[in-house]
Amino acid sequence: MKLRPLSDRVVIKSLEAEETTASGFILAGNAKEKPQMAEVIAVGPGGVVDGKEITMNVSVGDKVFYSKYAGTEIKMDGQEYIIVRQNDILAVVED
Repeated sequence: MKLRPLSDRVVIKSLEAEETTASGFILAGNAKEKPQMAEVIAVGPGGVVDGKEITMNVSVGDKVFYSKYAGTEIKMDGQEYIIVRQNDILAVVED
C-alpha cells in the first residue's frame, strides 16, 4: 500500500532513538526519549487551506525536526508513520 497525504499534510517516519547517553550509559527501552527527527515519506499537494495558499516546502527524503506532540500516529504494513501538518515541521536538516 502507498500513503498519499491530502492538503498540507506530510507523512514522516521517526528516526531511531539514541541507545546510549553521551556518557556511555545504555538506555532501557522505556527510558528512551521519543525522537523528534524524522524522514519525510510523502508530501501532500498543498493548495488552499483555511483560505490561505499553502506552498509545500519539504520534499520526500528530507530529514526534519517536528513538534513533540504533533500529528497522528498510524501503523501500515508493519511500519509506524506519523501524519503531520507542514506547520508542525520546525526545520529541515541540511548537510
